[in-house]
Amino acid sequence: MAYSGSQLPPSFSPSNRDGDGRQRHTDASAQSSRHQQSRQAPPSFAPGGQRASGASQQPRQFQPASFAPNSAGTRASGTARTGSARNSSAPAPDRLPSYIAPTPGMNGSGINGSAGSARLRGRQSTAIPNAEPADLPQSGPQRPQRHRRHRHSARRIIAIVLVALLAAIIVFVSSQVMWINRSLNHQDMLSGSANTSGTTWLILGSDQRDGTVGGTQEEVPGFRNDTILVLTKPSSGPSSLISIPRDSYVTVDGQDMKINSVAENYGYPQLVKTVEGLTGVTVDHVALIGFSGVMGIVDALGGVNLCLDYDVNDAYSGLQWTAGCHTADGTTALAFARMRYSDPQGDIGRAARQRQVISAIMTKVTTDKSVRTYSTLHKVGDATLGALTVDENSNAFTLLQMASAFRDATGSGGVTGSVYYSSVNYQPASGIGSCVLLDDDKNLDLFKALSRGTQPAGTVGGYTGA
Repeated sequence: MAYSGSQLPPSFSPSNRDGDGRQRHTDASAQSSRHQQSRQAPPSFAPGGQRASGASQQPRQFQPASFAPNSAGTRASGTARTGSARNSSAPAPDRLPSYIAPTPGMNGSGINGSAGSARLRGRQSTAIPNAEPADLPQSGPQRPQRHRRHRHSARRIIAIVLVALLAAIIVFVSSQVMWINRSLNHQDMLSGSANTSGTTWLILGSDQRDGTVGGTQEEVPGFRNDTILVLTKPSSGPSSLISIPRDSYVTVDGQDMKINSVAENYGYPQLVKTVEGLTGVTVDHVALIGFSGVMGIVDALGGVNLCLDYDVNDAYSGLQWTAGCHTADGTTALAFARMRYSDPQGDIGRAARQRQVISAIMTKVTTDKSVRTYSTLHKVGDATLGALTVDENSNAFTLLQMASAFRDATGSGGVTGSVYYSSVNYQPASGIGSCVLLDDDKNLDLFKALSRGTQPAGTVGGYTGA
């Protein structure tokens, strides 16, 4: 039914007229009107049953539905429901708000029927006015959150512990790196030649006489590089460690000499340039260690295992050895590396024993768990750094790379040996004594393959018979 103009729907029109339009001023009429209005409101806003002690009473304040008593209607003391009061109720709205919508199972009397209205108010007593569906209480059991919170807490604790450990490791490693860099002795040694494939280290053992086994300062003035090793790590392929005999014949500025005296007479940059001429590869780093340092390193490790298949009683080096393998202390290991006159192969045999000593040191450091304590490694580090001199570009990281390449080269997948030579008793006309005559062409081919990583693993070099 449509209403126009000033007409109001029945639920808003005054209920003070009876069916023939006459004014009624009775208390029962006013009470019926209030009762009627209370039934017009949606159930969740409808006031509960009202009680009056007399014909007239003050209207009660609005109460939320959750506080409204589940009364089926409004009663007044001393009054009776009249037909006009019942007939003046407004028609039910076509559509109810979603939060008070009738639920399945509501009887057919609708919300205007007294019994249906009471049941509806009872069902909707917990409705929240103006609430969005997401704000309403959710039905069904709630998933427990305690275990999830515990799991999240455990993960946070583990993450914090891992971060703390990582930070501690970084701090420790950084402090050790700084200690190594501060302790390194740097010297200008490189030639400045253009780079070639791979990374190459020149490892030198300086036989500067200092009162250790094998001679005195007075017997051999100056110093000699009795150990000359070329360590190469290609971009791919096996690493290699190749020795150059100390008596190898070379010429510098037109002067005949043995390679071990080049640094003493011309300096280390010239020695590096000479090695680069023999090998055809650029030396990227140089590590020079005094023989006295070998003794300290071996003692810090508690000795190393060395093998020799014949007896030795050498007065020059002081080596006393029974054929076989033995654990050598620092003094014995140093004599083992220096001994030459009692070796049937002379300088070639000594170069092989020097590689054996260095390999034994590296093997013990990398495989023996008993020496991997902080105190032992610190002693080894002190002994090594005290006897080590490096080029101007070396640091803790390049030394670590060198150690890794050395370990790979001396392992089963590496390449070891010496340069190729055609004579071990070459006598130049200059009268410098017996020299080792190198095979230059074969050596250039060898180091080209080594720097490119194409040389198969195994032993290379030696006498060519040319």
